[in-house]
Amino acid sequence: MNQTVLITGASHGIGRAIATAFAKAGNQLIITCHHSKAALLAFQKELEDTFHIDVLASIGDIGDYAYVERLFDEVSARFGGVDILINNAAISHIGLLSDMSIGEWNRILHTNLTSVFSTSRLFSPYMVQQKRGKIINISSVWGEVGASCEVAYSACKGGVNAFTKALAKELAPSNVQVNAVACGIIDTRMNSCFSEEERQLLAEEIPAGRFGTPDEVASFVLSLAVGNDYLTGQVIALDGGWT
Repeated sequence: MNQTVLITGASHGIGRAIATAFAKAGNQLIITCHHSKAALLAFQKELEDTFHIDVLASIGDIGDYAYVERLFDEVSARFGGVDILINNAAISHIGLLSDMSIGEWNRILHTNLTSVFSTSRLFSPYMVQQKRGKIINISSVWGEVGASCEVAYSACKGGVNAFTKALAKELAPSNVQVNAVACGIIDTRMNSCFSEEERQLLAEEIPAGRFGTPDEVASFVLSLAVGNDYLTGQVIALDGGWT
């Protein structure tokens, strides 16, 4: 592919798998995370040594617009712009809405939804100028159907889905595609809160009989990035037939 790809939240789980898939395909990467500096820098070196590509690792709060502006300046100076933007960074919050503080609400909104605005706002003009580009947002089935005790997370992902559909309409005339992947239960650190019994019960609810893997999400995201340019404004469920 030989394109420049920005992946947010890339130190672990789905983001790490996506970065590996795009590196293997020959792209230069920008990878970010907020708290896992050592893991991200080690991953940067692994990607560079294994695939012999250029990788920029950046540590910061992707929900902070000022940080994204600094990242944009650094990326522009080094690469010119971004051809593919993958908004993956997200946090979860499990608990009753009545027990949730306004600070917790603002934090999850900031990380899961404002970040998508910030990166899309700053990096899409280059794509428009080039008359090509892809924005792929990692969403959740909870953004479509909602989840008890995950009201804030569901609301954020519902916002991501609506954002995806609306921005796709704005950017389609410039040959820039915007799509979202609504993941079901993927076997990542985010879902480590479940006990083994709970994991088994959840797996039994999924027609495929198991959780998805980060590598399966990564391969699907890669296919969207290289696929049909007429596909845009879609929220595509990757959930083993669960919803």
